[in-house]
Amino acid sequence: MSSPLARVTVDGKGFRAGSTKFYVKGVTYGPFAPDPAGETFGTPRRVAQDLRLIQGLGANTLRVYYVPPPWFLDLAGDLGLRLFIDIPWPKHLCFLDRRDSQQAARQTVRSGVSSCRGHPAVLALSVVNEVPAEVARWSGPGRVERFIEELVDEAKQIDPEVLCTFASYPPTEFLHPQNIDFSCFNVYLHHRPSFEEYLARLQTMAGARPLVLGEFGMDSWREGEPAKCEFLSWQIEAAFRAGLAGTVLFSFTDDWWRGGHPIEDWAFGLTDRERVPKESFRAVQRAYQAAPYFPLAHTPKVSVVVASYNGAGTLRTCLESLGRLNYPDYEVILVDDGSTDHTPQIVEDFPKVKVIRQPNLGLSAARNAGIAAATGAVIAFTDSDCRADEDWLYYLVDELNRTGFAGVGGHNFLPPEDSPTAAAVMASPGGPAHVMLTDREAEHIPGCNMAFYKWALEEMNGFDPVFRKAGDDVDVCWRLQTHGHKLGFSAAGFVWHYRRSTVQAYLKQQAGYGEAEALLARKHPEFFSPLGGSIWRGRIYSTARLGLFTQRPVIYHGLFGSGFFQKLYTPQPATALMVLTSLTWHLSATVPALVLSLHFQALLPLGLAGLLLSLAVCGASAWQAELPRAKRRWWSRPLIAGLCFLQPIVRGWARARASWSGATKAPLPFPVTSKATTCATQSDTGEPAAFWAGTKGFDRLSFLNELVQRMRQQRWLVALDTAWRTHDLEIQCGSWARLWLSSVTEDLAEGRKVLRCRLQTRWTLRARLAFWVGLAGEVLAIGLVARWFAWIWLLPLTLPLAQLYLDNECRRSRRWVDGLLEALAAERGLKPVPAQGSATRDQSQPKQ
Repeated sequence: MSSPLARVTVDGKGFRAGSTKFYVKGVTYGPFAPDPAGETFGTPRRVAQDLRLIQGLGANTLRVYYVPPPWFLDLAGDLGLRLFIDIPWPKHLCFLDRRDSQQAARQTVRSGVSSCRGHPAVLALSVVNEVPAEVARWSGPGRVERFIEELVDEAKQIDPEVLCTFASYPPTEFLHPQNIDFSCFNVYLHHRPSFEEYLARLQTMAGARPLVLGEFGMDSWREGEPAKCEFLSWQIEAAFRAGLAGTVLFSFTDDWWRGGHPIEDWAFGLTDRERVPKESFRAVQRAYQAAPYFPLAHTPKVSVVVASYNGAGTLRTCLESLGRLNYPDYEVILVDDGSTDHTPQIVEDFPKVKVIRQPNLGLSAARNAGIAAATGAVIAFTDSDCRADEDWLYYLVDELNRTGFAGVGGHNFLPPEDSPTAAAVMASPGGPAHVMLTDREAEHIPGCNMAFYKWALEEMNGFDPVFRKAGDDVDVCWRLQTHGHKLGFSAAGFVWHYRRSTVQAYLKQQAGYGEAEALLARKHPEFFSPLGGSIWRGRIYSTARLGLFTQRPVIYHGLFGSGFFQKLYTPQPATALMVLTSLTWHLSATVPALVLSLHFQALLPLGLAGLLLSLAVCGASAWQAELPRAKRRWWSRPLIAGLCFLQPIVRGWARARASWSGATKAPLPFPVTSKATTCATQSDTGEPAAFWAGTKGFDRLSFLNELVQRMRQQRWLVALDTAWRTHDLEIQCGSWARLWLSSVTEDLAEGRKVLRCRLQTRWTLRARLAFWVGLAGEVLAIGLVARWFAWIWLLPLTLPLAQLYLDNECRRSRRWVDGLLEALAAERGLKPVPAQGSATRDQSQPKQ
């Protein structure tokens, strides 16, 4: 070979050849009529002519369906072309029913890999191409997946560095072997919206792996060359804009041999059988020349904001990566949030970076400082412990350009150079994750990789400074969506995110997350369950398991397994089982039983059972965790199990501590009208409030919005209606009382209106738990010591006193809300309706 090619490796959602990114721009080649020796590649002379024509096409890869001879490998390498090689074996048979068929497949793979082992022209191997859906259904998807994994292992034993995959297609979308290096799909869809949506679905299924479009194309005879030119042009562009690692067009020529005879009833080739280029050849040539970086519709200036506090360990790597971004107009703003390490010395080596130094005010304040200094129309955020891919901004901005999203995010991957401990941390609960409503629309994007239009952030008044350590990204995402905006997700716009490299650092991070959750629950109680867990409408995508999978995925096979699109429906993890690892479980079950067993040995088995259940769940979670093979150690899964046990305790304790410390009673901001006046609210009688709303200019929704703002200024917890409730607001004042507020506008005669507000009081979950736990404790105490202490029977007398206290708290809270309603109504010029004369349909105008 004249010039050895650098071997291609996986790099996040793409490939890299040496230090250069490599995008597959390929065509399929052959097979052709076999010669007397049985070779299906033609003569060296014809092959050399074809490969030079393929070079002129702008392609860099050939997909071949048989293992080529050495001369073919050398010729392709000499011309700078790489080979994506399928290793054929009888996968159309029920191969798992016979051991000799399986052994023959293994031997074929071993032989194929051995014949091209280490050759630099080899891009990748496909150990099987398109297992028939009926065969997969007959044998069982799990068995087929495991056999594919065995074939990949066979190939890796011979050539550990070779990239391996299997080529799937829509009828076997449900097959997901775990040890392949990249995902490969053959897709023939002629409807552009369907094609783009399906690529987004495939990107979701590919996850952290690169995705290659292994086959696509159109028949010249049936569709015509003009339609084919247009079709192939937009398909190539759509694929690369969707962040695919490459495309392989079917096919180079109309000359094709299959099943022992030539195929003569179609013309998918870019050249005819005599190798004369068609018009579609030139269309693909233009598309491949532009790929992968098709021009962006707009290139707004982007301000990249990095907030850092004592991040010197990874800051240099972060800033170096931001200096290599493939985007024409951007600036980098580093906000040093009071660092005490070597951050100032590091940034001196980056004169183009705009540096802002401030006292340690927290993450949100640092990001707000970056927003204030930004001059770009788009503001992108990453962290000092991240390394951005060079195409990061290209894909984020392209997604913003092509959609109506106000913000967009992307993946954060474990860097290849990170430690095995960091890999275990990545597989443990609590890491940054994105939440998807669809394959393209997100509910939440992680703070280490997100970008927003500046106008959207200014509309939200930036990040809330109350979030000093975490939670700011969740808060801003929820606020944007509450205001009617949408968030997107770019599969290819990724960053490398260094995880915590020690257990202590990981647990410290989780404690910060717990404090942030308490703040989020106070500010957005509508997004949290009564037990304190966050409520997401979408599906959470994380490198860590959020619960145990106790059910198998469900496959939609279509009618008798013949449906062209046979989808995999993955079950939700059994998150309820994770309650057994929570702080609440330990404090309410395990610890009391173990402590009481010191005096009552009969409770010891209960305490041990509670502890063993928790440990069993942690062990099962560690067993199901996905770890990169290169980062696995004998201690990895035991470490993950230990972190699964400690993380809920540390995070839950921090959340509970922050929640209790922040649950202070709000002061009474407005005077409560005395009973002697004609109070419309009637706090003590429980009657609804009623106000004359006038005839023009009154809007109930704006009244409620202003009411919410006033309440939140007074640090009241206000949960908004999420379209599933019969009331407008849920208000929590302090630790024990909550209120439901409902409102309605009555249209009376002559265009007059009456606003009615109804308040219903309830105990909080904390109050109910305290009451019933107290009751259970008293019953237990009476049962245990009543024979020795007669006074213990006086304990039940405390329950009515506790109930009176809690009811009084509810009445106090109602008076607070009544006072606020009266004050806000008075400011808006609304007159109270006298309590003794409720408004009716024929009432006259109230006196001024």
